[in-house]
Amino acid sequence: MRDARRTDLILLLVAIVWGSSYLSAKTATAALPVLVVLFARYAISAIACLALVASGGASRRWTREEFRVGALLGVTQAAVLVLETYGVAHTSAANAGLIISLTIVLTPLLDRTGGGGRLPLTFFAAAGLCVLAVGFLLSGTGLHSVRTGDLLMLAAALVRAGHVALVGRLSVSRTLRPLHLTTVQTLVGSVLFMAPAAAHLGTLAHSTAGTWAQLVYLALFCGLFAFLSQTWAVQRTSASRASLLLGTEPVWAVAVGIGLGGERLTVLSALGATLMVAGTYWGQAIERAHRTGPERDSAVPLTAGTLPRAHHDGAAAEPVHSQHGPPIAPPGHAPTRT
Repeated sequence: MRDARRTDLILLLVAIVWGSSYLSAKTATAALPVLVVLFARYAISAIACLALVASGGASRRWTREEFRVGALLGVTQAAVLVLETYGVAHTSAANAGLIISLTIVLTPLLDRTGGGGRLPLTFFAAAGLCVLAVGFLLSGTGLHSVRTGDLLMLAAALVRAGHVALVGRLSVSRTLRPLHLTTVQTLVGSVLFMAPAAAHLGTLAHSTAGTWAQLVYLALFCGLFAFLSQTWAVQRTSASRASLLLGTEPVWAVAVGIGLGGERLTVLSALGATLMVAGTYWGQAIERAHRTGPERDSAVPLTAGTLPRAHHDGAAAEPVHSQHGPPIAPPGHAPTRT
C-alpha cells in the first residue's frame, strides 16, 4: 500500500509540476524574448541529459536509429514549443493549460499505429465537448477580443497531436531508449534556437536570479525531473491510474494561474474549464478502452523501445499533453501530453 501511495504521489507531483509550467513560462517570457527562453531551456536540458547519458557507462553510445528519429522529433517538438511559448506569453496560464489539453482528443484522430479500427461515436462526442469548451474559453473575455495567445495554443495543440502521432509511428518495431532520444531532441532544439536567439543573448547574461530560477525550473523540473519520475512511476502502476493522475495537469494549471498568478476566470471561462477537463477525461477513457480492450488496466512495463509521454515546457520531457518535450508514451500506455 505504501508503495502504491508513493507511486500515486510521484505521478500527482509530475502533474502539478507540468501544470505550473505554464505560469513559469509566462513569467520567463515577460522578462526575456521568447526565443531566448526557448534556447536557454533547451540548452540547460541538453547539458543535464548529456551528463546523465555520460554517467551510464556502456549505454552511452547512441544508435543510428536514435539519431535519426531524435533529430526528426527534435524539429517537430521545437515547432510545438514555439507555438506554445508564444501562446502562453499572450494569454493566461490557465487558458494555455486548458486549451493544450485538446491534444488528448486530437491525437487518436491522427494516430493510426494502435489498431482497433474506427473510433466509437462516443469518442467524437467527447471531442465535440472539448471543442465547445474551447468556445467558452475563447469567449471568456468577449468574442470581439479573442486573444492571439489562445489561437496560438489551439495551433500548438494540433501540431502537438501530430508530433505525438509521429512518435507512435516512428517507435513501432524500433528499440529507442527514452533518455538517449530525448538528449538528441534537446541538442537539436538548442541548435535550432541558437541563431534566432543570438542577437538577444546579452539579455540572458544580465537576467535576474529570479528569471534564471524560472528557466532552470522549466528545463530541469518541468522537463528532466518530470520525465524521469514518470518513467519510474509508470512501471509501478496501471495505465488507467497513470492517465487519471497525469490527466489532472490542466486542473493544476488553472489552480496555479489563479492562486499564484493572480488570474481570474469569468463565468464562461469557468464553464469552459469544467467542460474541457470532463471532455478530455471522457475521451481518454473511451480511446484507451477502444485501443487496449480488457487488458487496459494491466501494469505498464517499460521496455527499451517504450517511450514515455512527452509536456509542455522543459525541453526534456513530453507527457500527457506536455508542453515539455521528450517522446510521449505510445497509445495504450501512459497519457500523451506535449
